[in-house]
Amino acid sequence: MRFMVLDEFRLDGQKAIVTGAGRGLGRALVLGLAEAGADVVLAGRSEAHLNGVRAEIEALGRRALVVPTDVCRLGDLDVLVERTLAAFGGIDILVNNAGTTYRAPATDFPESEWDRVMAINVKAVFFLCQKVGRVMIEQGRGGKIINIASLISVIGMPHIPAYAASKAGVTLLTRSLAVEWAQYGIRVNAIGPGYFKTDLTAGLEDHPDRGPKIRMRIPMKRWGNPEDLKGAVVFLASDASRYITGQTIYVDGGWLAG
Repeated sequence: MRFMVLDEFRLDGQKAIVTGAGRGLGRALVLGLAEAGADVVLAGRSEAHLNGVRAEIEALGRRALVVPTDVCRLGDLDVLVERTLAAFGGIDILVNNAGTTYRAPATDFPESEWDRVMAINVKAVFFLCQKVGRVMIEQGRGGKIINIASLISVIGMPHIPAYAASKAGVTLLTRSLAVEWAQYGIRVNAIGPGYFKTDLTAGLEDHPDRGPKIRMRIPMKRWGNPEDLKGAVVFLASDASRYITGQTIYVDGGWLAG
């Protein structure tokens, strides 16, 4: 028996770019897309980490291209798009995953860290959307852009004002681009992870006081594993979500429902 609806989740022949692809959530997003059939361009700062992920993708029988990229440099974003087109001939999917944070009381938060967080989490997301959006419009076959927002897009947490502001910005940027580019068949959505086990959150998860409190606040009573994001990214990148745009799907273990 052939389950036709499952075919809509396939990404065979699709070409994807994923930023921050070398580890953590980025690695899981990349592997999810590749397992669904996509060829993937891996962008990030650590070529060693990217090459490790490339080997995993190639073991799945998919093609992978490594492009060392500092998303804060617009010239690097131009190179990323150019190398993708040269190698794969087009772009069907963009996942803006690269992100960072900095923790400090709001009264002492340094300007340099505010600017750095905003540059990576918002400015780079917009300008890569812009560059890839131009390509998708010219291709004339639509496309899918998936931005990585956060649970912190919609709830308040202390000591991360720049991160909170930046991720809230990602959700509204996603809506704005979705409305503007719907006419071209470009769907723009976001994924809002809750608390996930990554290098970025290791200190928080292991904190003797805050770690257990966060876990108890999650209805599922556990932190997310990066692999828990695979289904959401494949869904938003596939034809199964053809009538969905401008939305943020929160993958948070039930936090927002609690």
